[in-house]
Amino acid sequence: MRDGFVRVAAATPDVKVADVTFNTDKIIEGMQEAAKKGVKILVFPELAVTAYTCADLFEHRPLLDAAKQGLRRIVKASAGSDMLVFAGVPWIYSGKLYNCAACVQNGHLLGLVTKKWLPNYSEFYEARWFTEGFDEAVEVNFDGETVPMGSKILFACEEEEDLVVGAEVCEDLWVLLPPSISHAQAGATVIVNCSASDETTGKSDYRRTLISGQSARLLAAYLYANAGEGESTTDLIFGGQNLIAENGSVLAESERFRNGMITADIDLERLAAERRRMTTYREEGRKNYRIVPFSLKESDEPLERFIDPSPFVPGNPLERQKRCEEILNIQAMGLKKRLMHTNCKSAVVGISGGLDSTLALLVTARAFDLCGIPRKNIVSVTMPGFGTTDRTYNNACEMTRILGAELREVSIARAVTVHFEDIGHDMKVHDVTYENGQARERTQILMDIANQTGGLVIGTGDMSELALGWATYNGDHMSMYGVNAGVPKTLVRHLVRYYADTCGDAALADILRDVLDTPVSPELLPPEDGKISQKTEDLVGPYELHDFFLYYVLRFGYHPARIYRLAVHALGDEYPHETILKWLKTFYWRFFAQQFKRSCLPDGPKVGSAAVSPRGDLRMPSDAVVKLWRDELEDLV
Repeated sequence: MRDGFVRVAAATPDVKVADVTFNTDKIIEGMQEAAKKGVKILVFPELAVTAYTCADLFEHRPLLDAAKQGLRRIVKASAGSDMLVFAGVPWIYSGKLYNCAACVQNGHLLGLVTKKWLPNYSEFYEARWFTEGFDEAVEVNFDGETVPMGSKILFACEEEEDLVVGAEVCEDLWVLLPPSISHAQAGATVIVNCSASDETTGKSDYRRTLISGQSARLLAAYLYANAGEGESTTDLIFGGQNLIAENGSVLAESERFRNGMITADIDLERLAAERRRMTTYREEGRKNYRIVPFSLKESDEPLERFIDPSPFVPGNPLERQKRCEEILNIQAMGLKKRLMHTNCKSAVVGISGGLDSTLALLVTARAFDLCGIPRKNIVSVTMPGFGTTDRTYNNACEMTRILGAELREVSIARAVTVHFEDIGHDMKVHDVTYENGQARERTQILMDIANQTGGLVIGTGDMSELALGWATYNGDHMSMYGVNAGVPKTLVRHLVRYYADTCGDAALADILRDVLDTPVSPELLPPEDGKISQKTEDLVGPYELHDFFLYYVLRFGYHPARIYRLAVHALGDEYPHETILKWLKTFYWRFFAQQFKRSCLPDGPKVGSAAVSPRGDLRMPSDAVVKLWRDELEDLV
């Protein structure tokens, strides 16, 4: 356990039907292997001590006595280890036989979780041998120690309040109201399942969907250990499909028909953050539950979990293409609604030849096609100024022509020069007044042309710029509908690239790819030797880093120190650690200081799981103080 991460494992050991000594040996070997890997929670299959397919042998006392002796060996083998181990075992209570998941740690049996739902259909005959489990825990004796037995038992970590473990057994998951639902309502963040689910055609896909779906529904981690090779007998085949899922995502899955162990590091802080955020997730308390405390030592194992360096961008190419098409449609449909509601037949886009304005123009063209409005009614305005380069100017003009929009060119140089003379600003002083004066002049031009044409000004700024406040207040900050407001900069690139790859127009694709190769810049300072002299990422930091920070700030509200450590894990090979820390400090300073700009944003479509609209995801006071967050980062130095 380290920094909110816990290493867990699901294991399918070799078994021999009714050979308790052999099975126990293999379980202990699995425990030793898991301990070497730094595992803190380990799950074995259902009735792993005896094998699941013992059938009427479960009525034989020698097998049941041997199972209890096998459990004693497992408990003894756990001494000196803080690993929480779950293994399936039959248990006699009050003259009846129960199918249980035994929880073992550090030389003690902590509890026996009873299987509540016994399948007695098709190939299953469990009701022939076992009694349906009960909810409220009773006390049983195990070698002089009192041990709780029942379904409603939770194992709570004393060192980590977010680590609460509940258990269910195989069929319990497949029923209408699985016990894991009430476990989660009582606070369980990790559900383990000791299972013996046989293989039939297509069942593995359903099983995977069921487990990942349950982890999503419960906002929990789900550890599923299934019986495998060696368990197969008579008419049944077992494939050992082990799964570890977290909030809908499968973190690890074993190869079927091969026994072994899978591990994963689950993120408890992420689960806790999601539960806090979702007001419809309601814990019902722990009435009738027995809470069993356990202790875990701090681990120094390195994190073995993939942390996506681009969390807003799907890593799988096919999924990324699907996502890009979906986002373009969301953007276009949002604009379509605004156009039809206002009965506008025109739209005005300030086109610079940069990424954001390019995406805005592409989305506007798609929206016009959906509305059945001719693209010639899109007024694409290029407004060269003191920093405009030939490269961006030519791309803007040619892109407009190919898309079939109307191109207007309005130079801002003369108007801005007069304006600077009016306010007494020295043109040689290239300060914030020099830059923002140009941005506001461009916005004025766009607004007035929109009045001329009876249209809407389409905003081009993206979510990353809004998070950093990298927009001129009442300049490019303002529009009548901001189509890019929910799209982070790293995703803007992929949307433009996707359009280039799928548009079917070689000339347009070439321009879009050149736009992708152009440095991100507001082009407000004079060029040097005809090339862009002002590069945004040199000033505010790499957008790859800022989008990483933004994702975890908006979605989970993590501690700054944790975000830093995650960034180092994900991006530490690309950026020096001190560079990551430097730009994280910049991010927090700008994110807090610039909220007043976001508080009066124009409307714009939300496209992902996070957004900065004051009417949607981010209700943040404009005058909040950043001290707590910055102080934590200073302690990392």
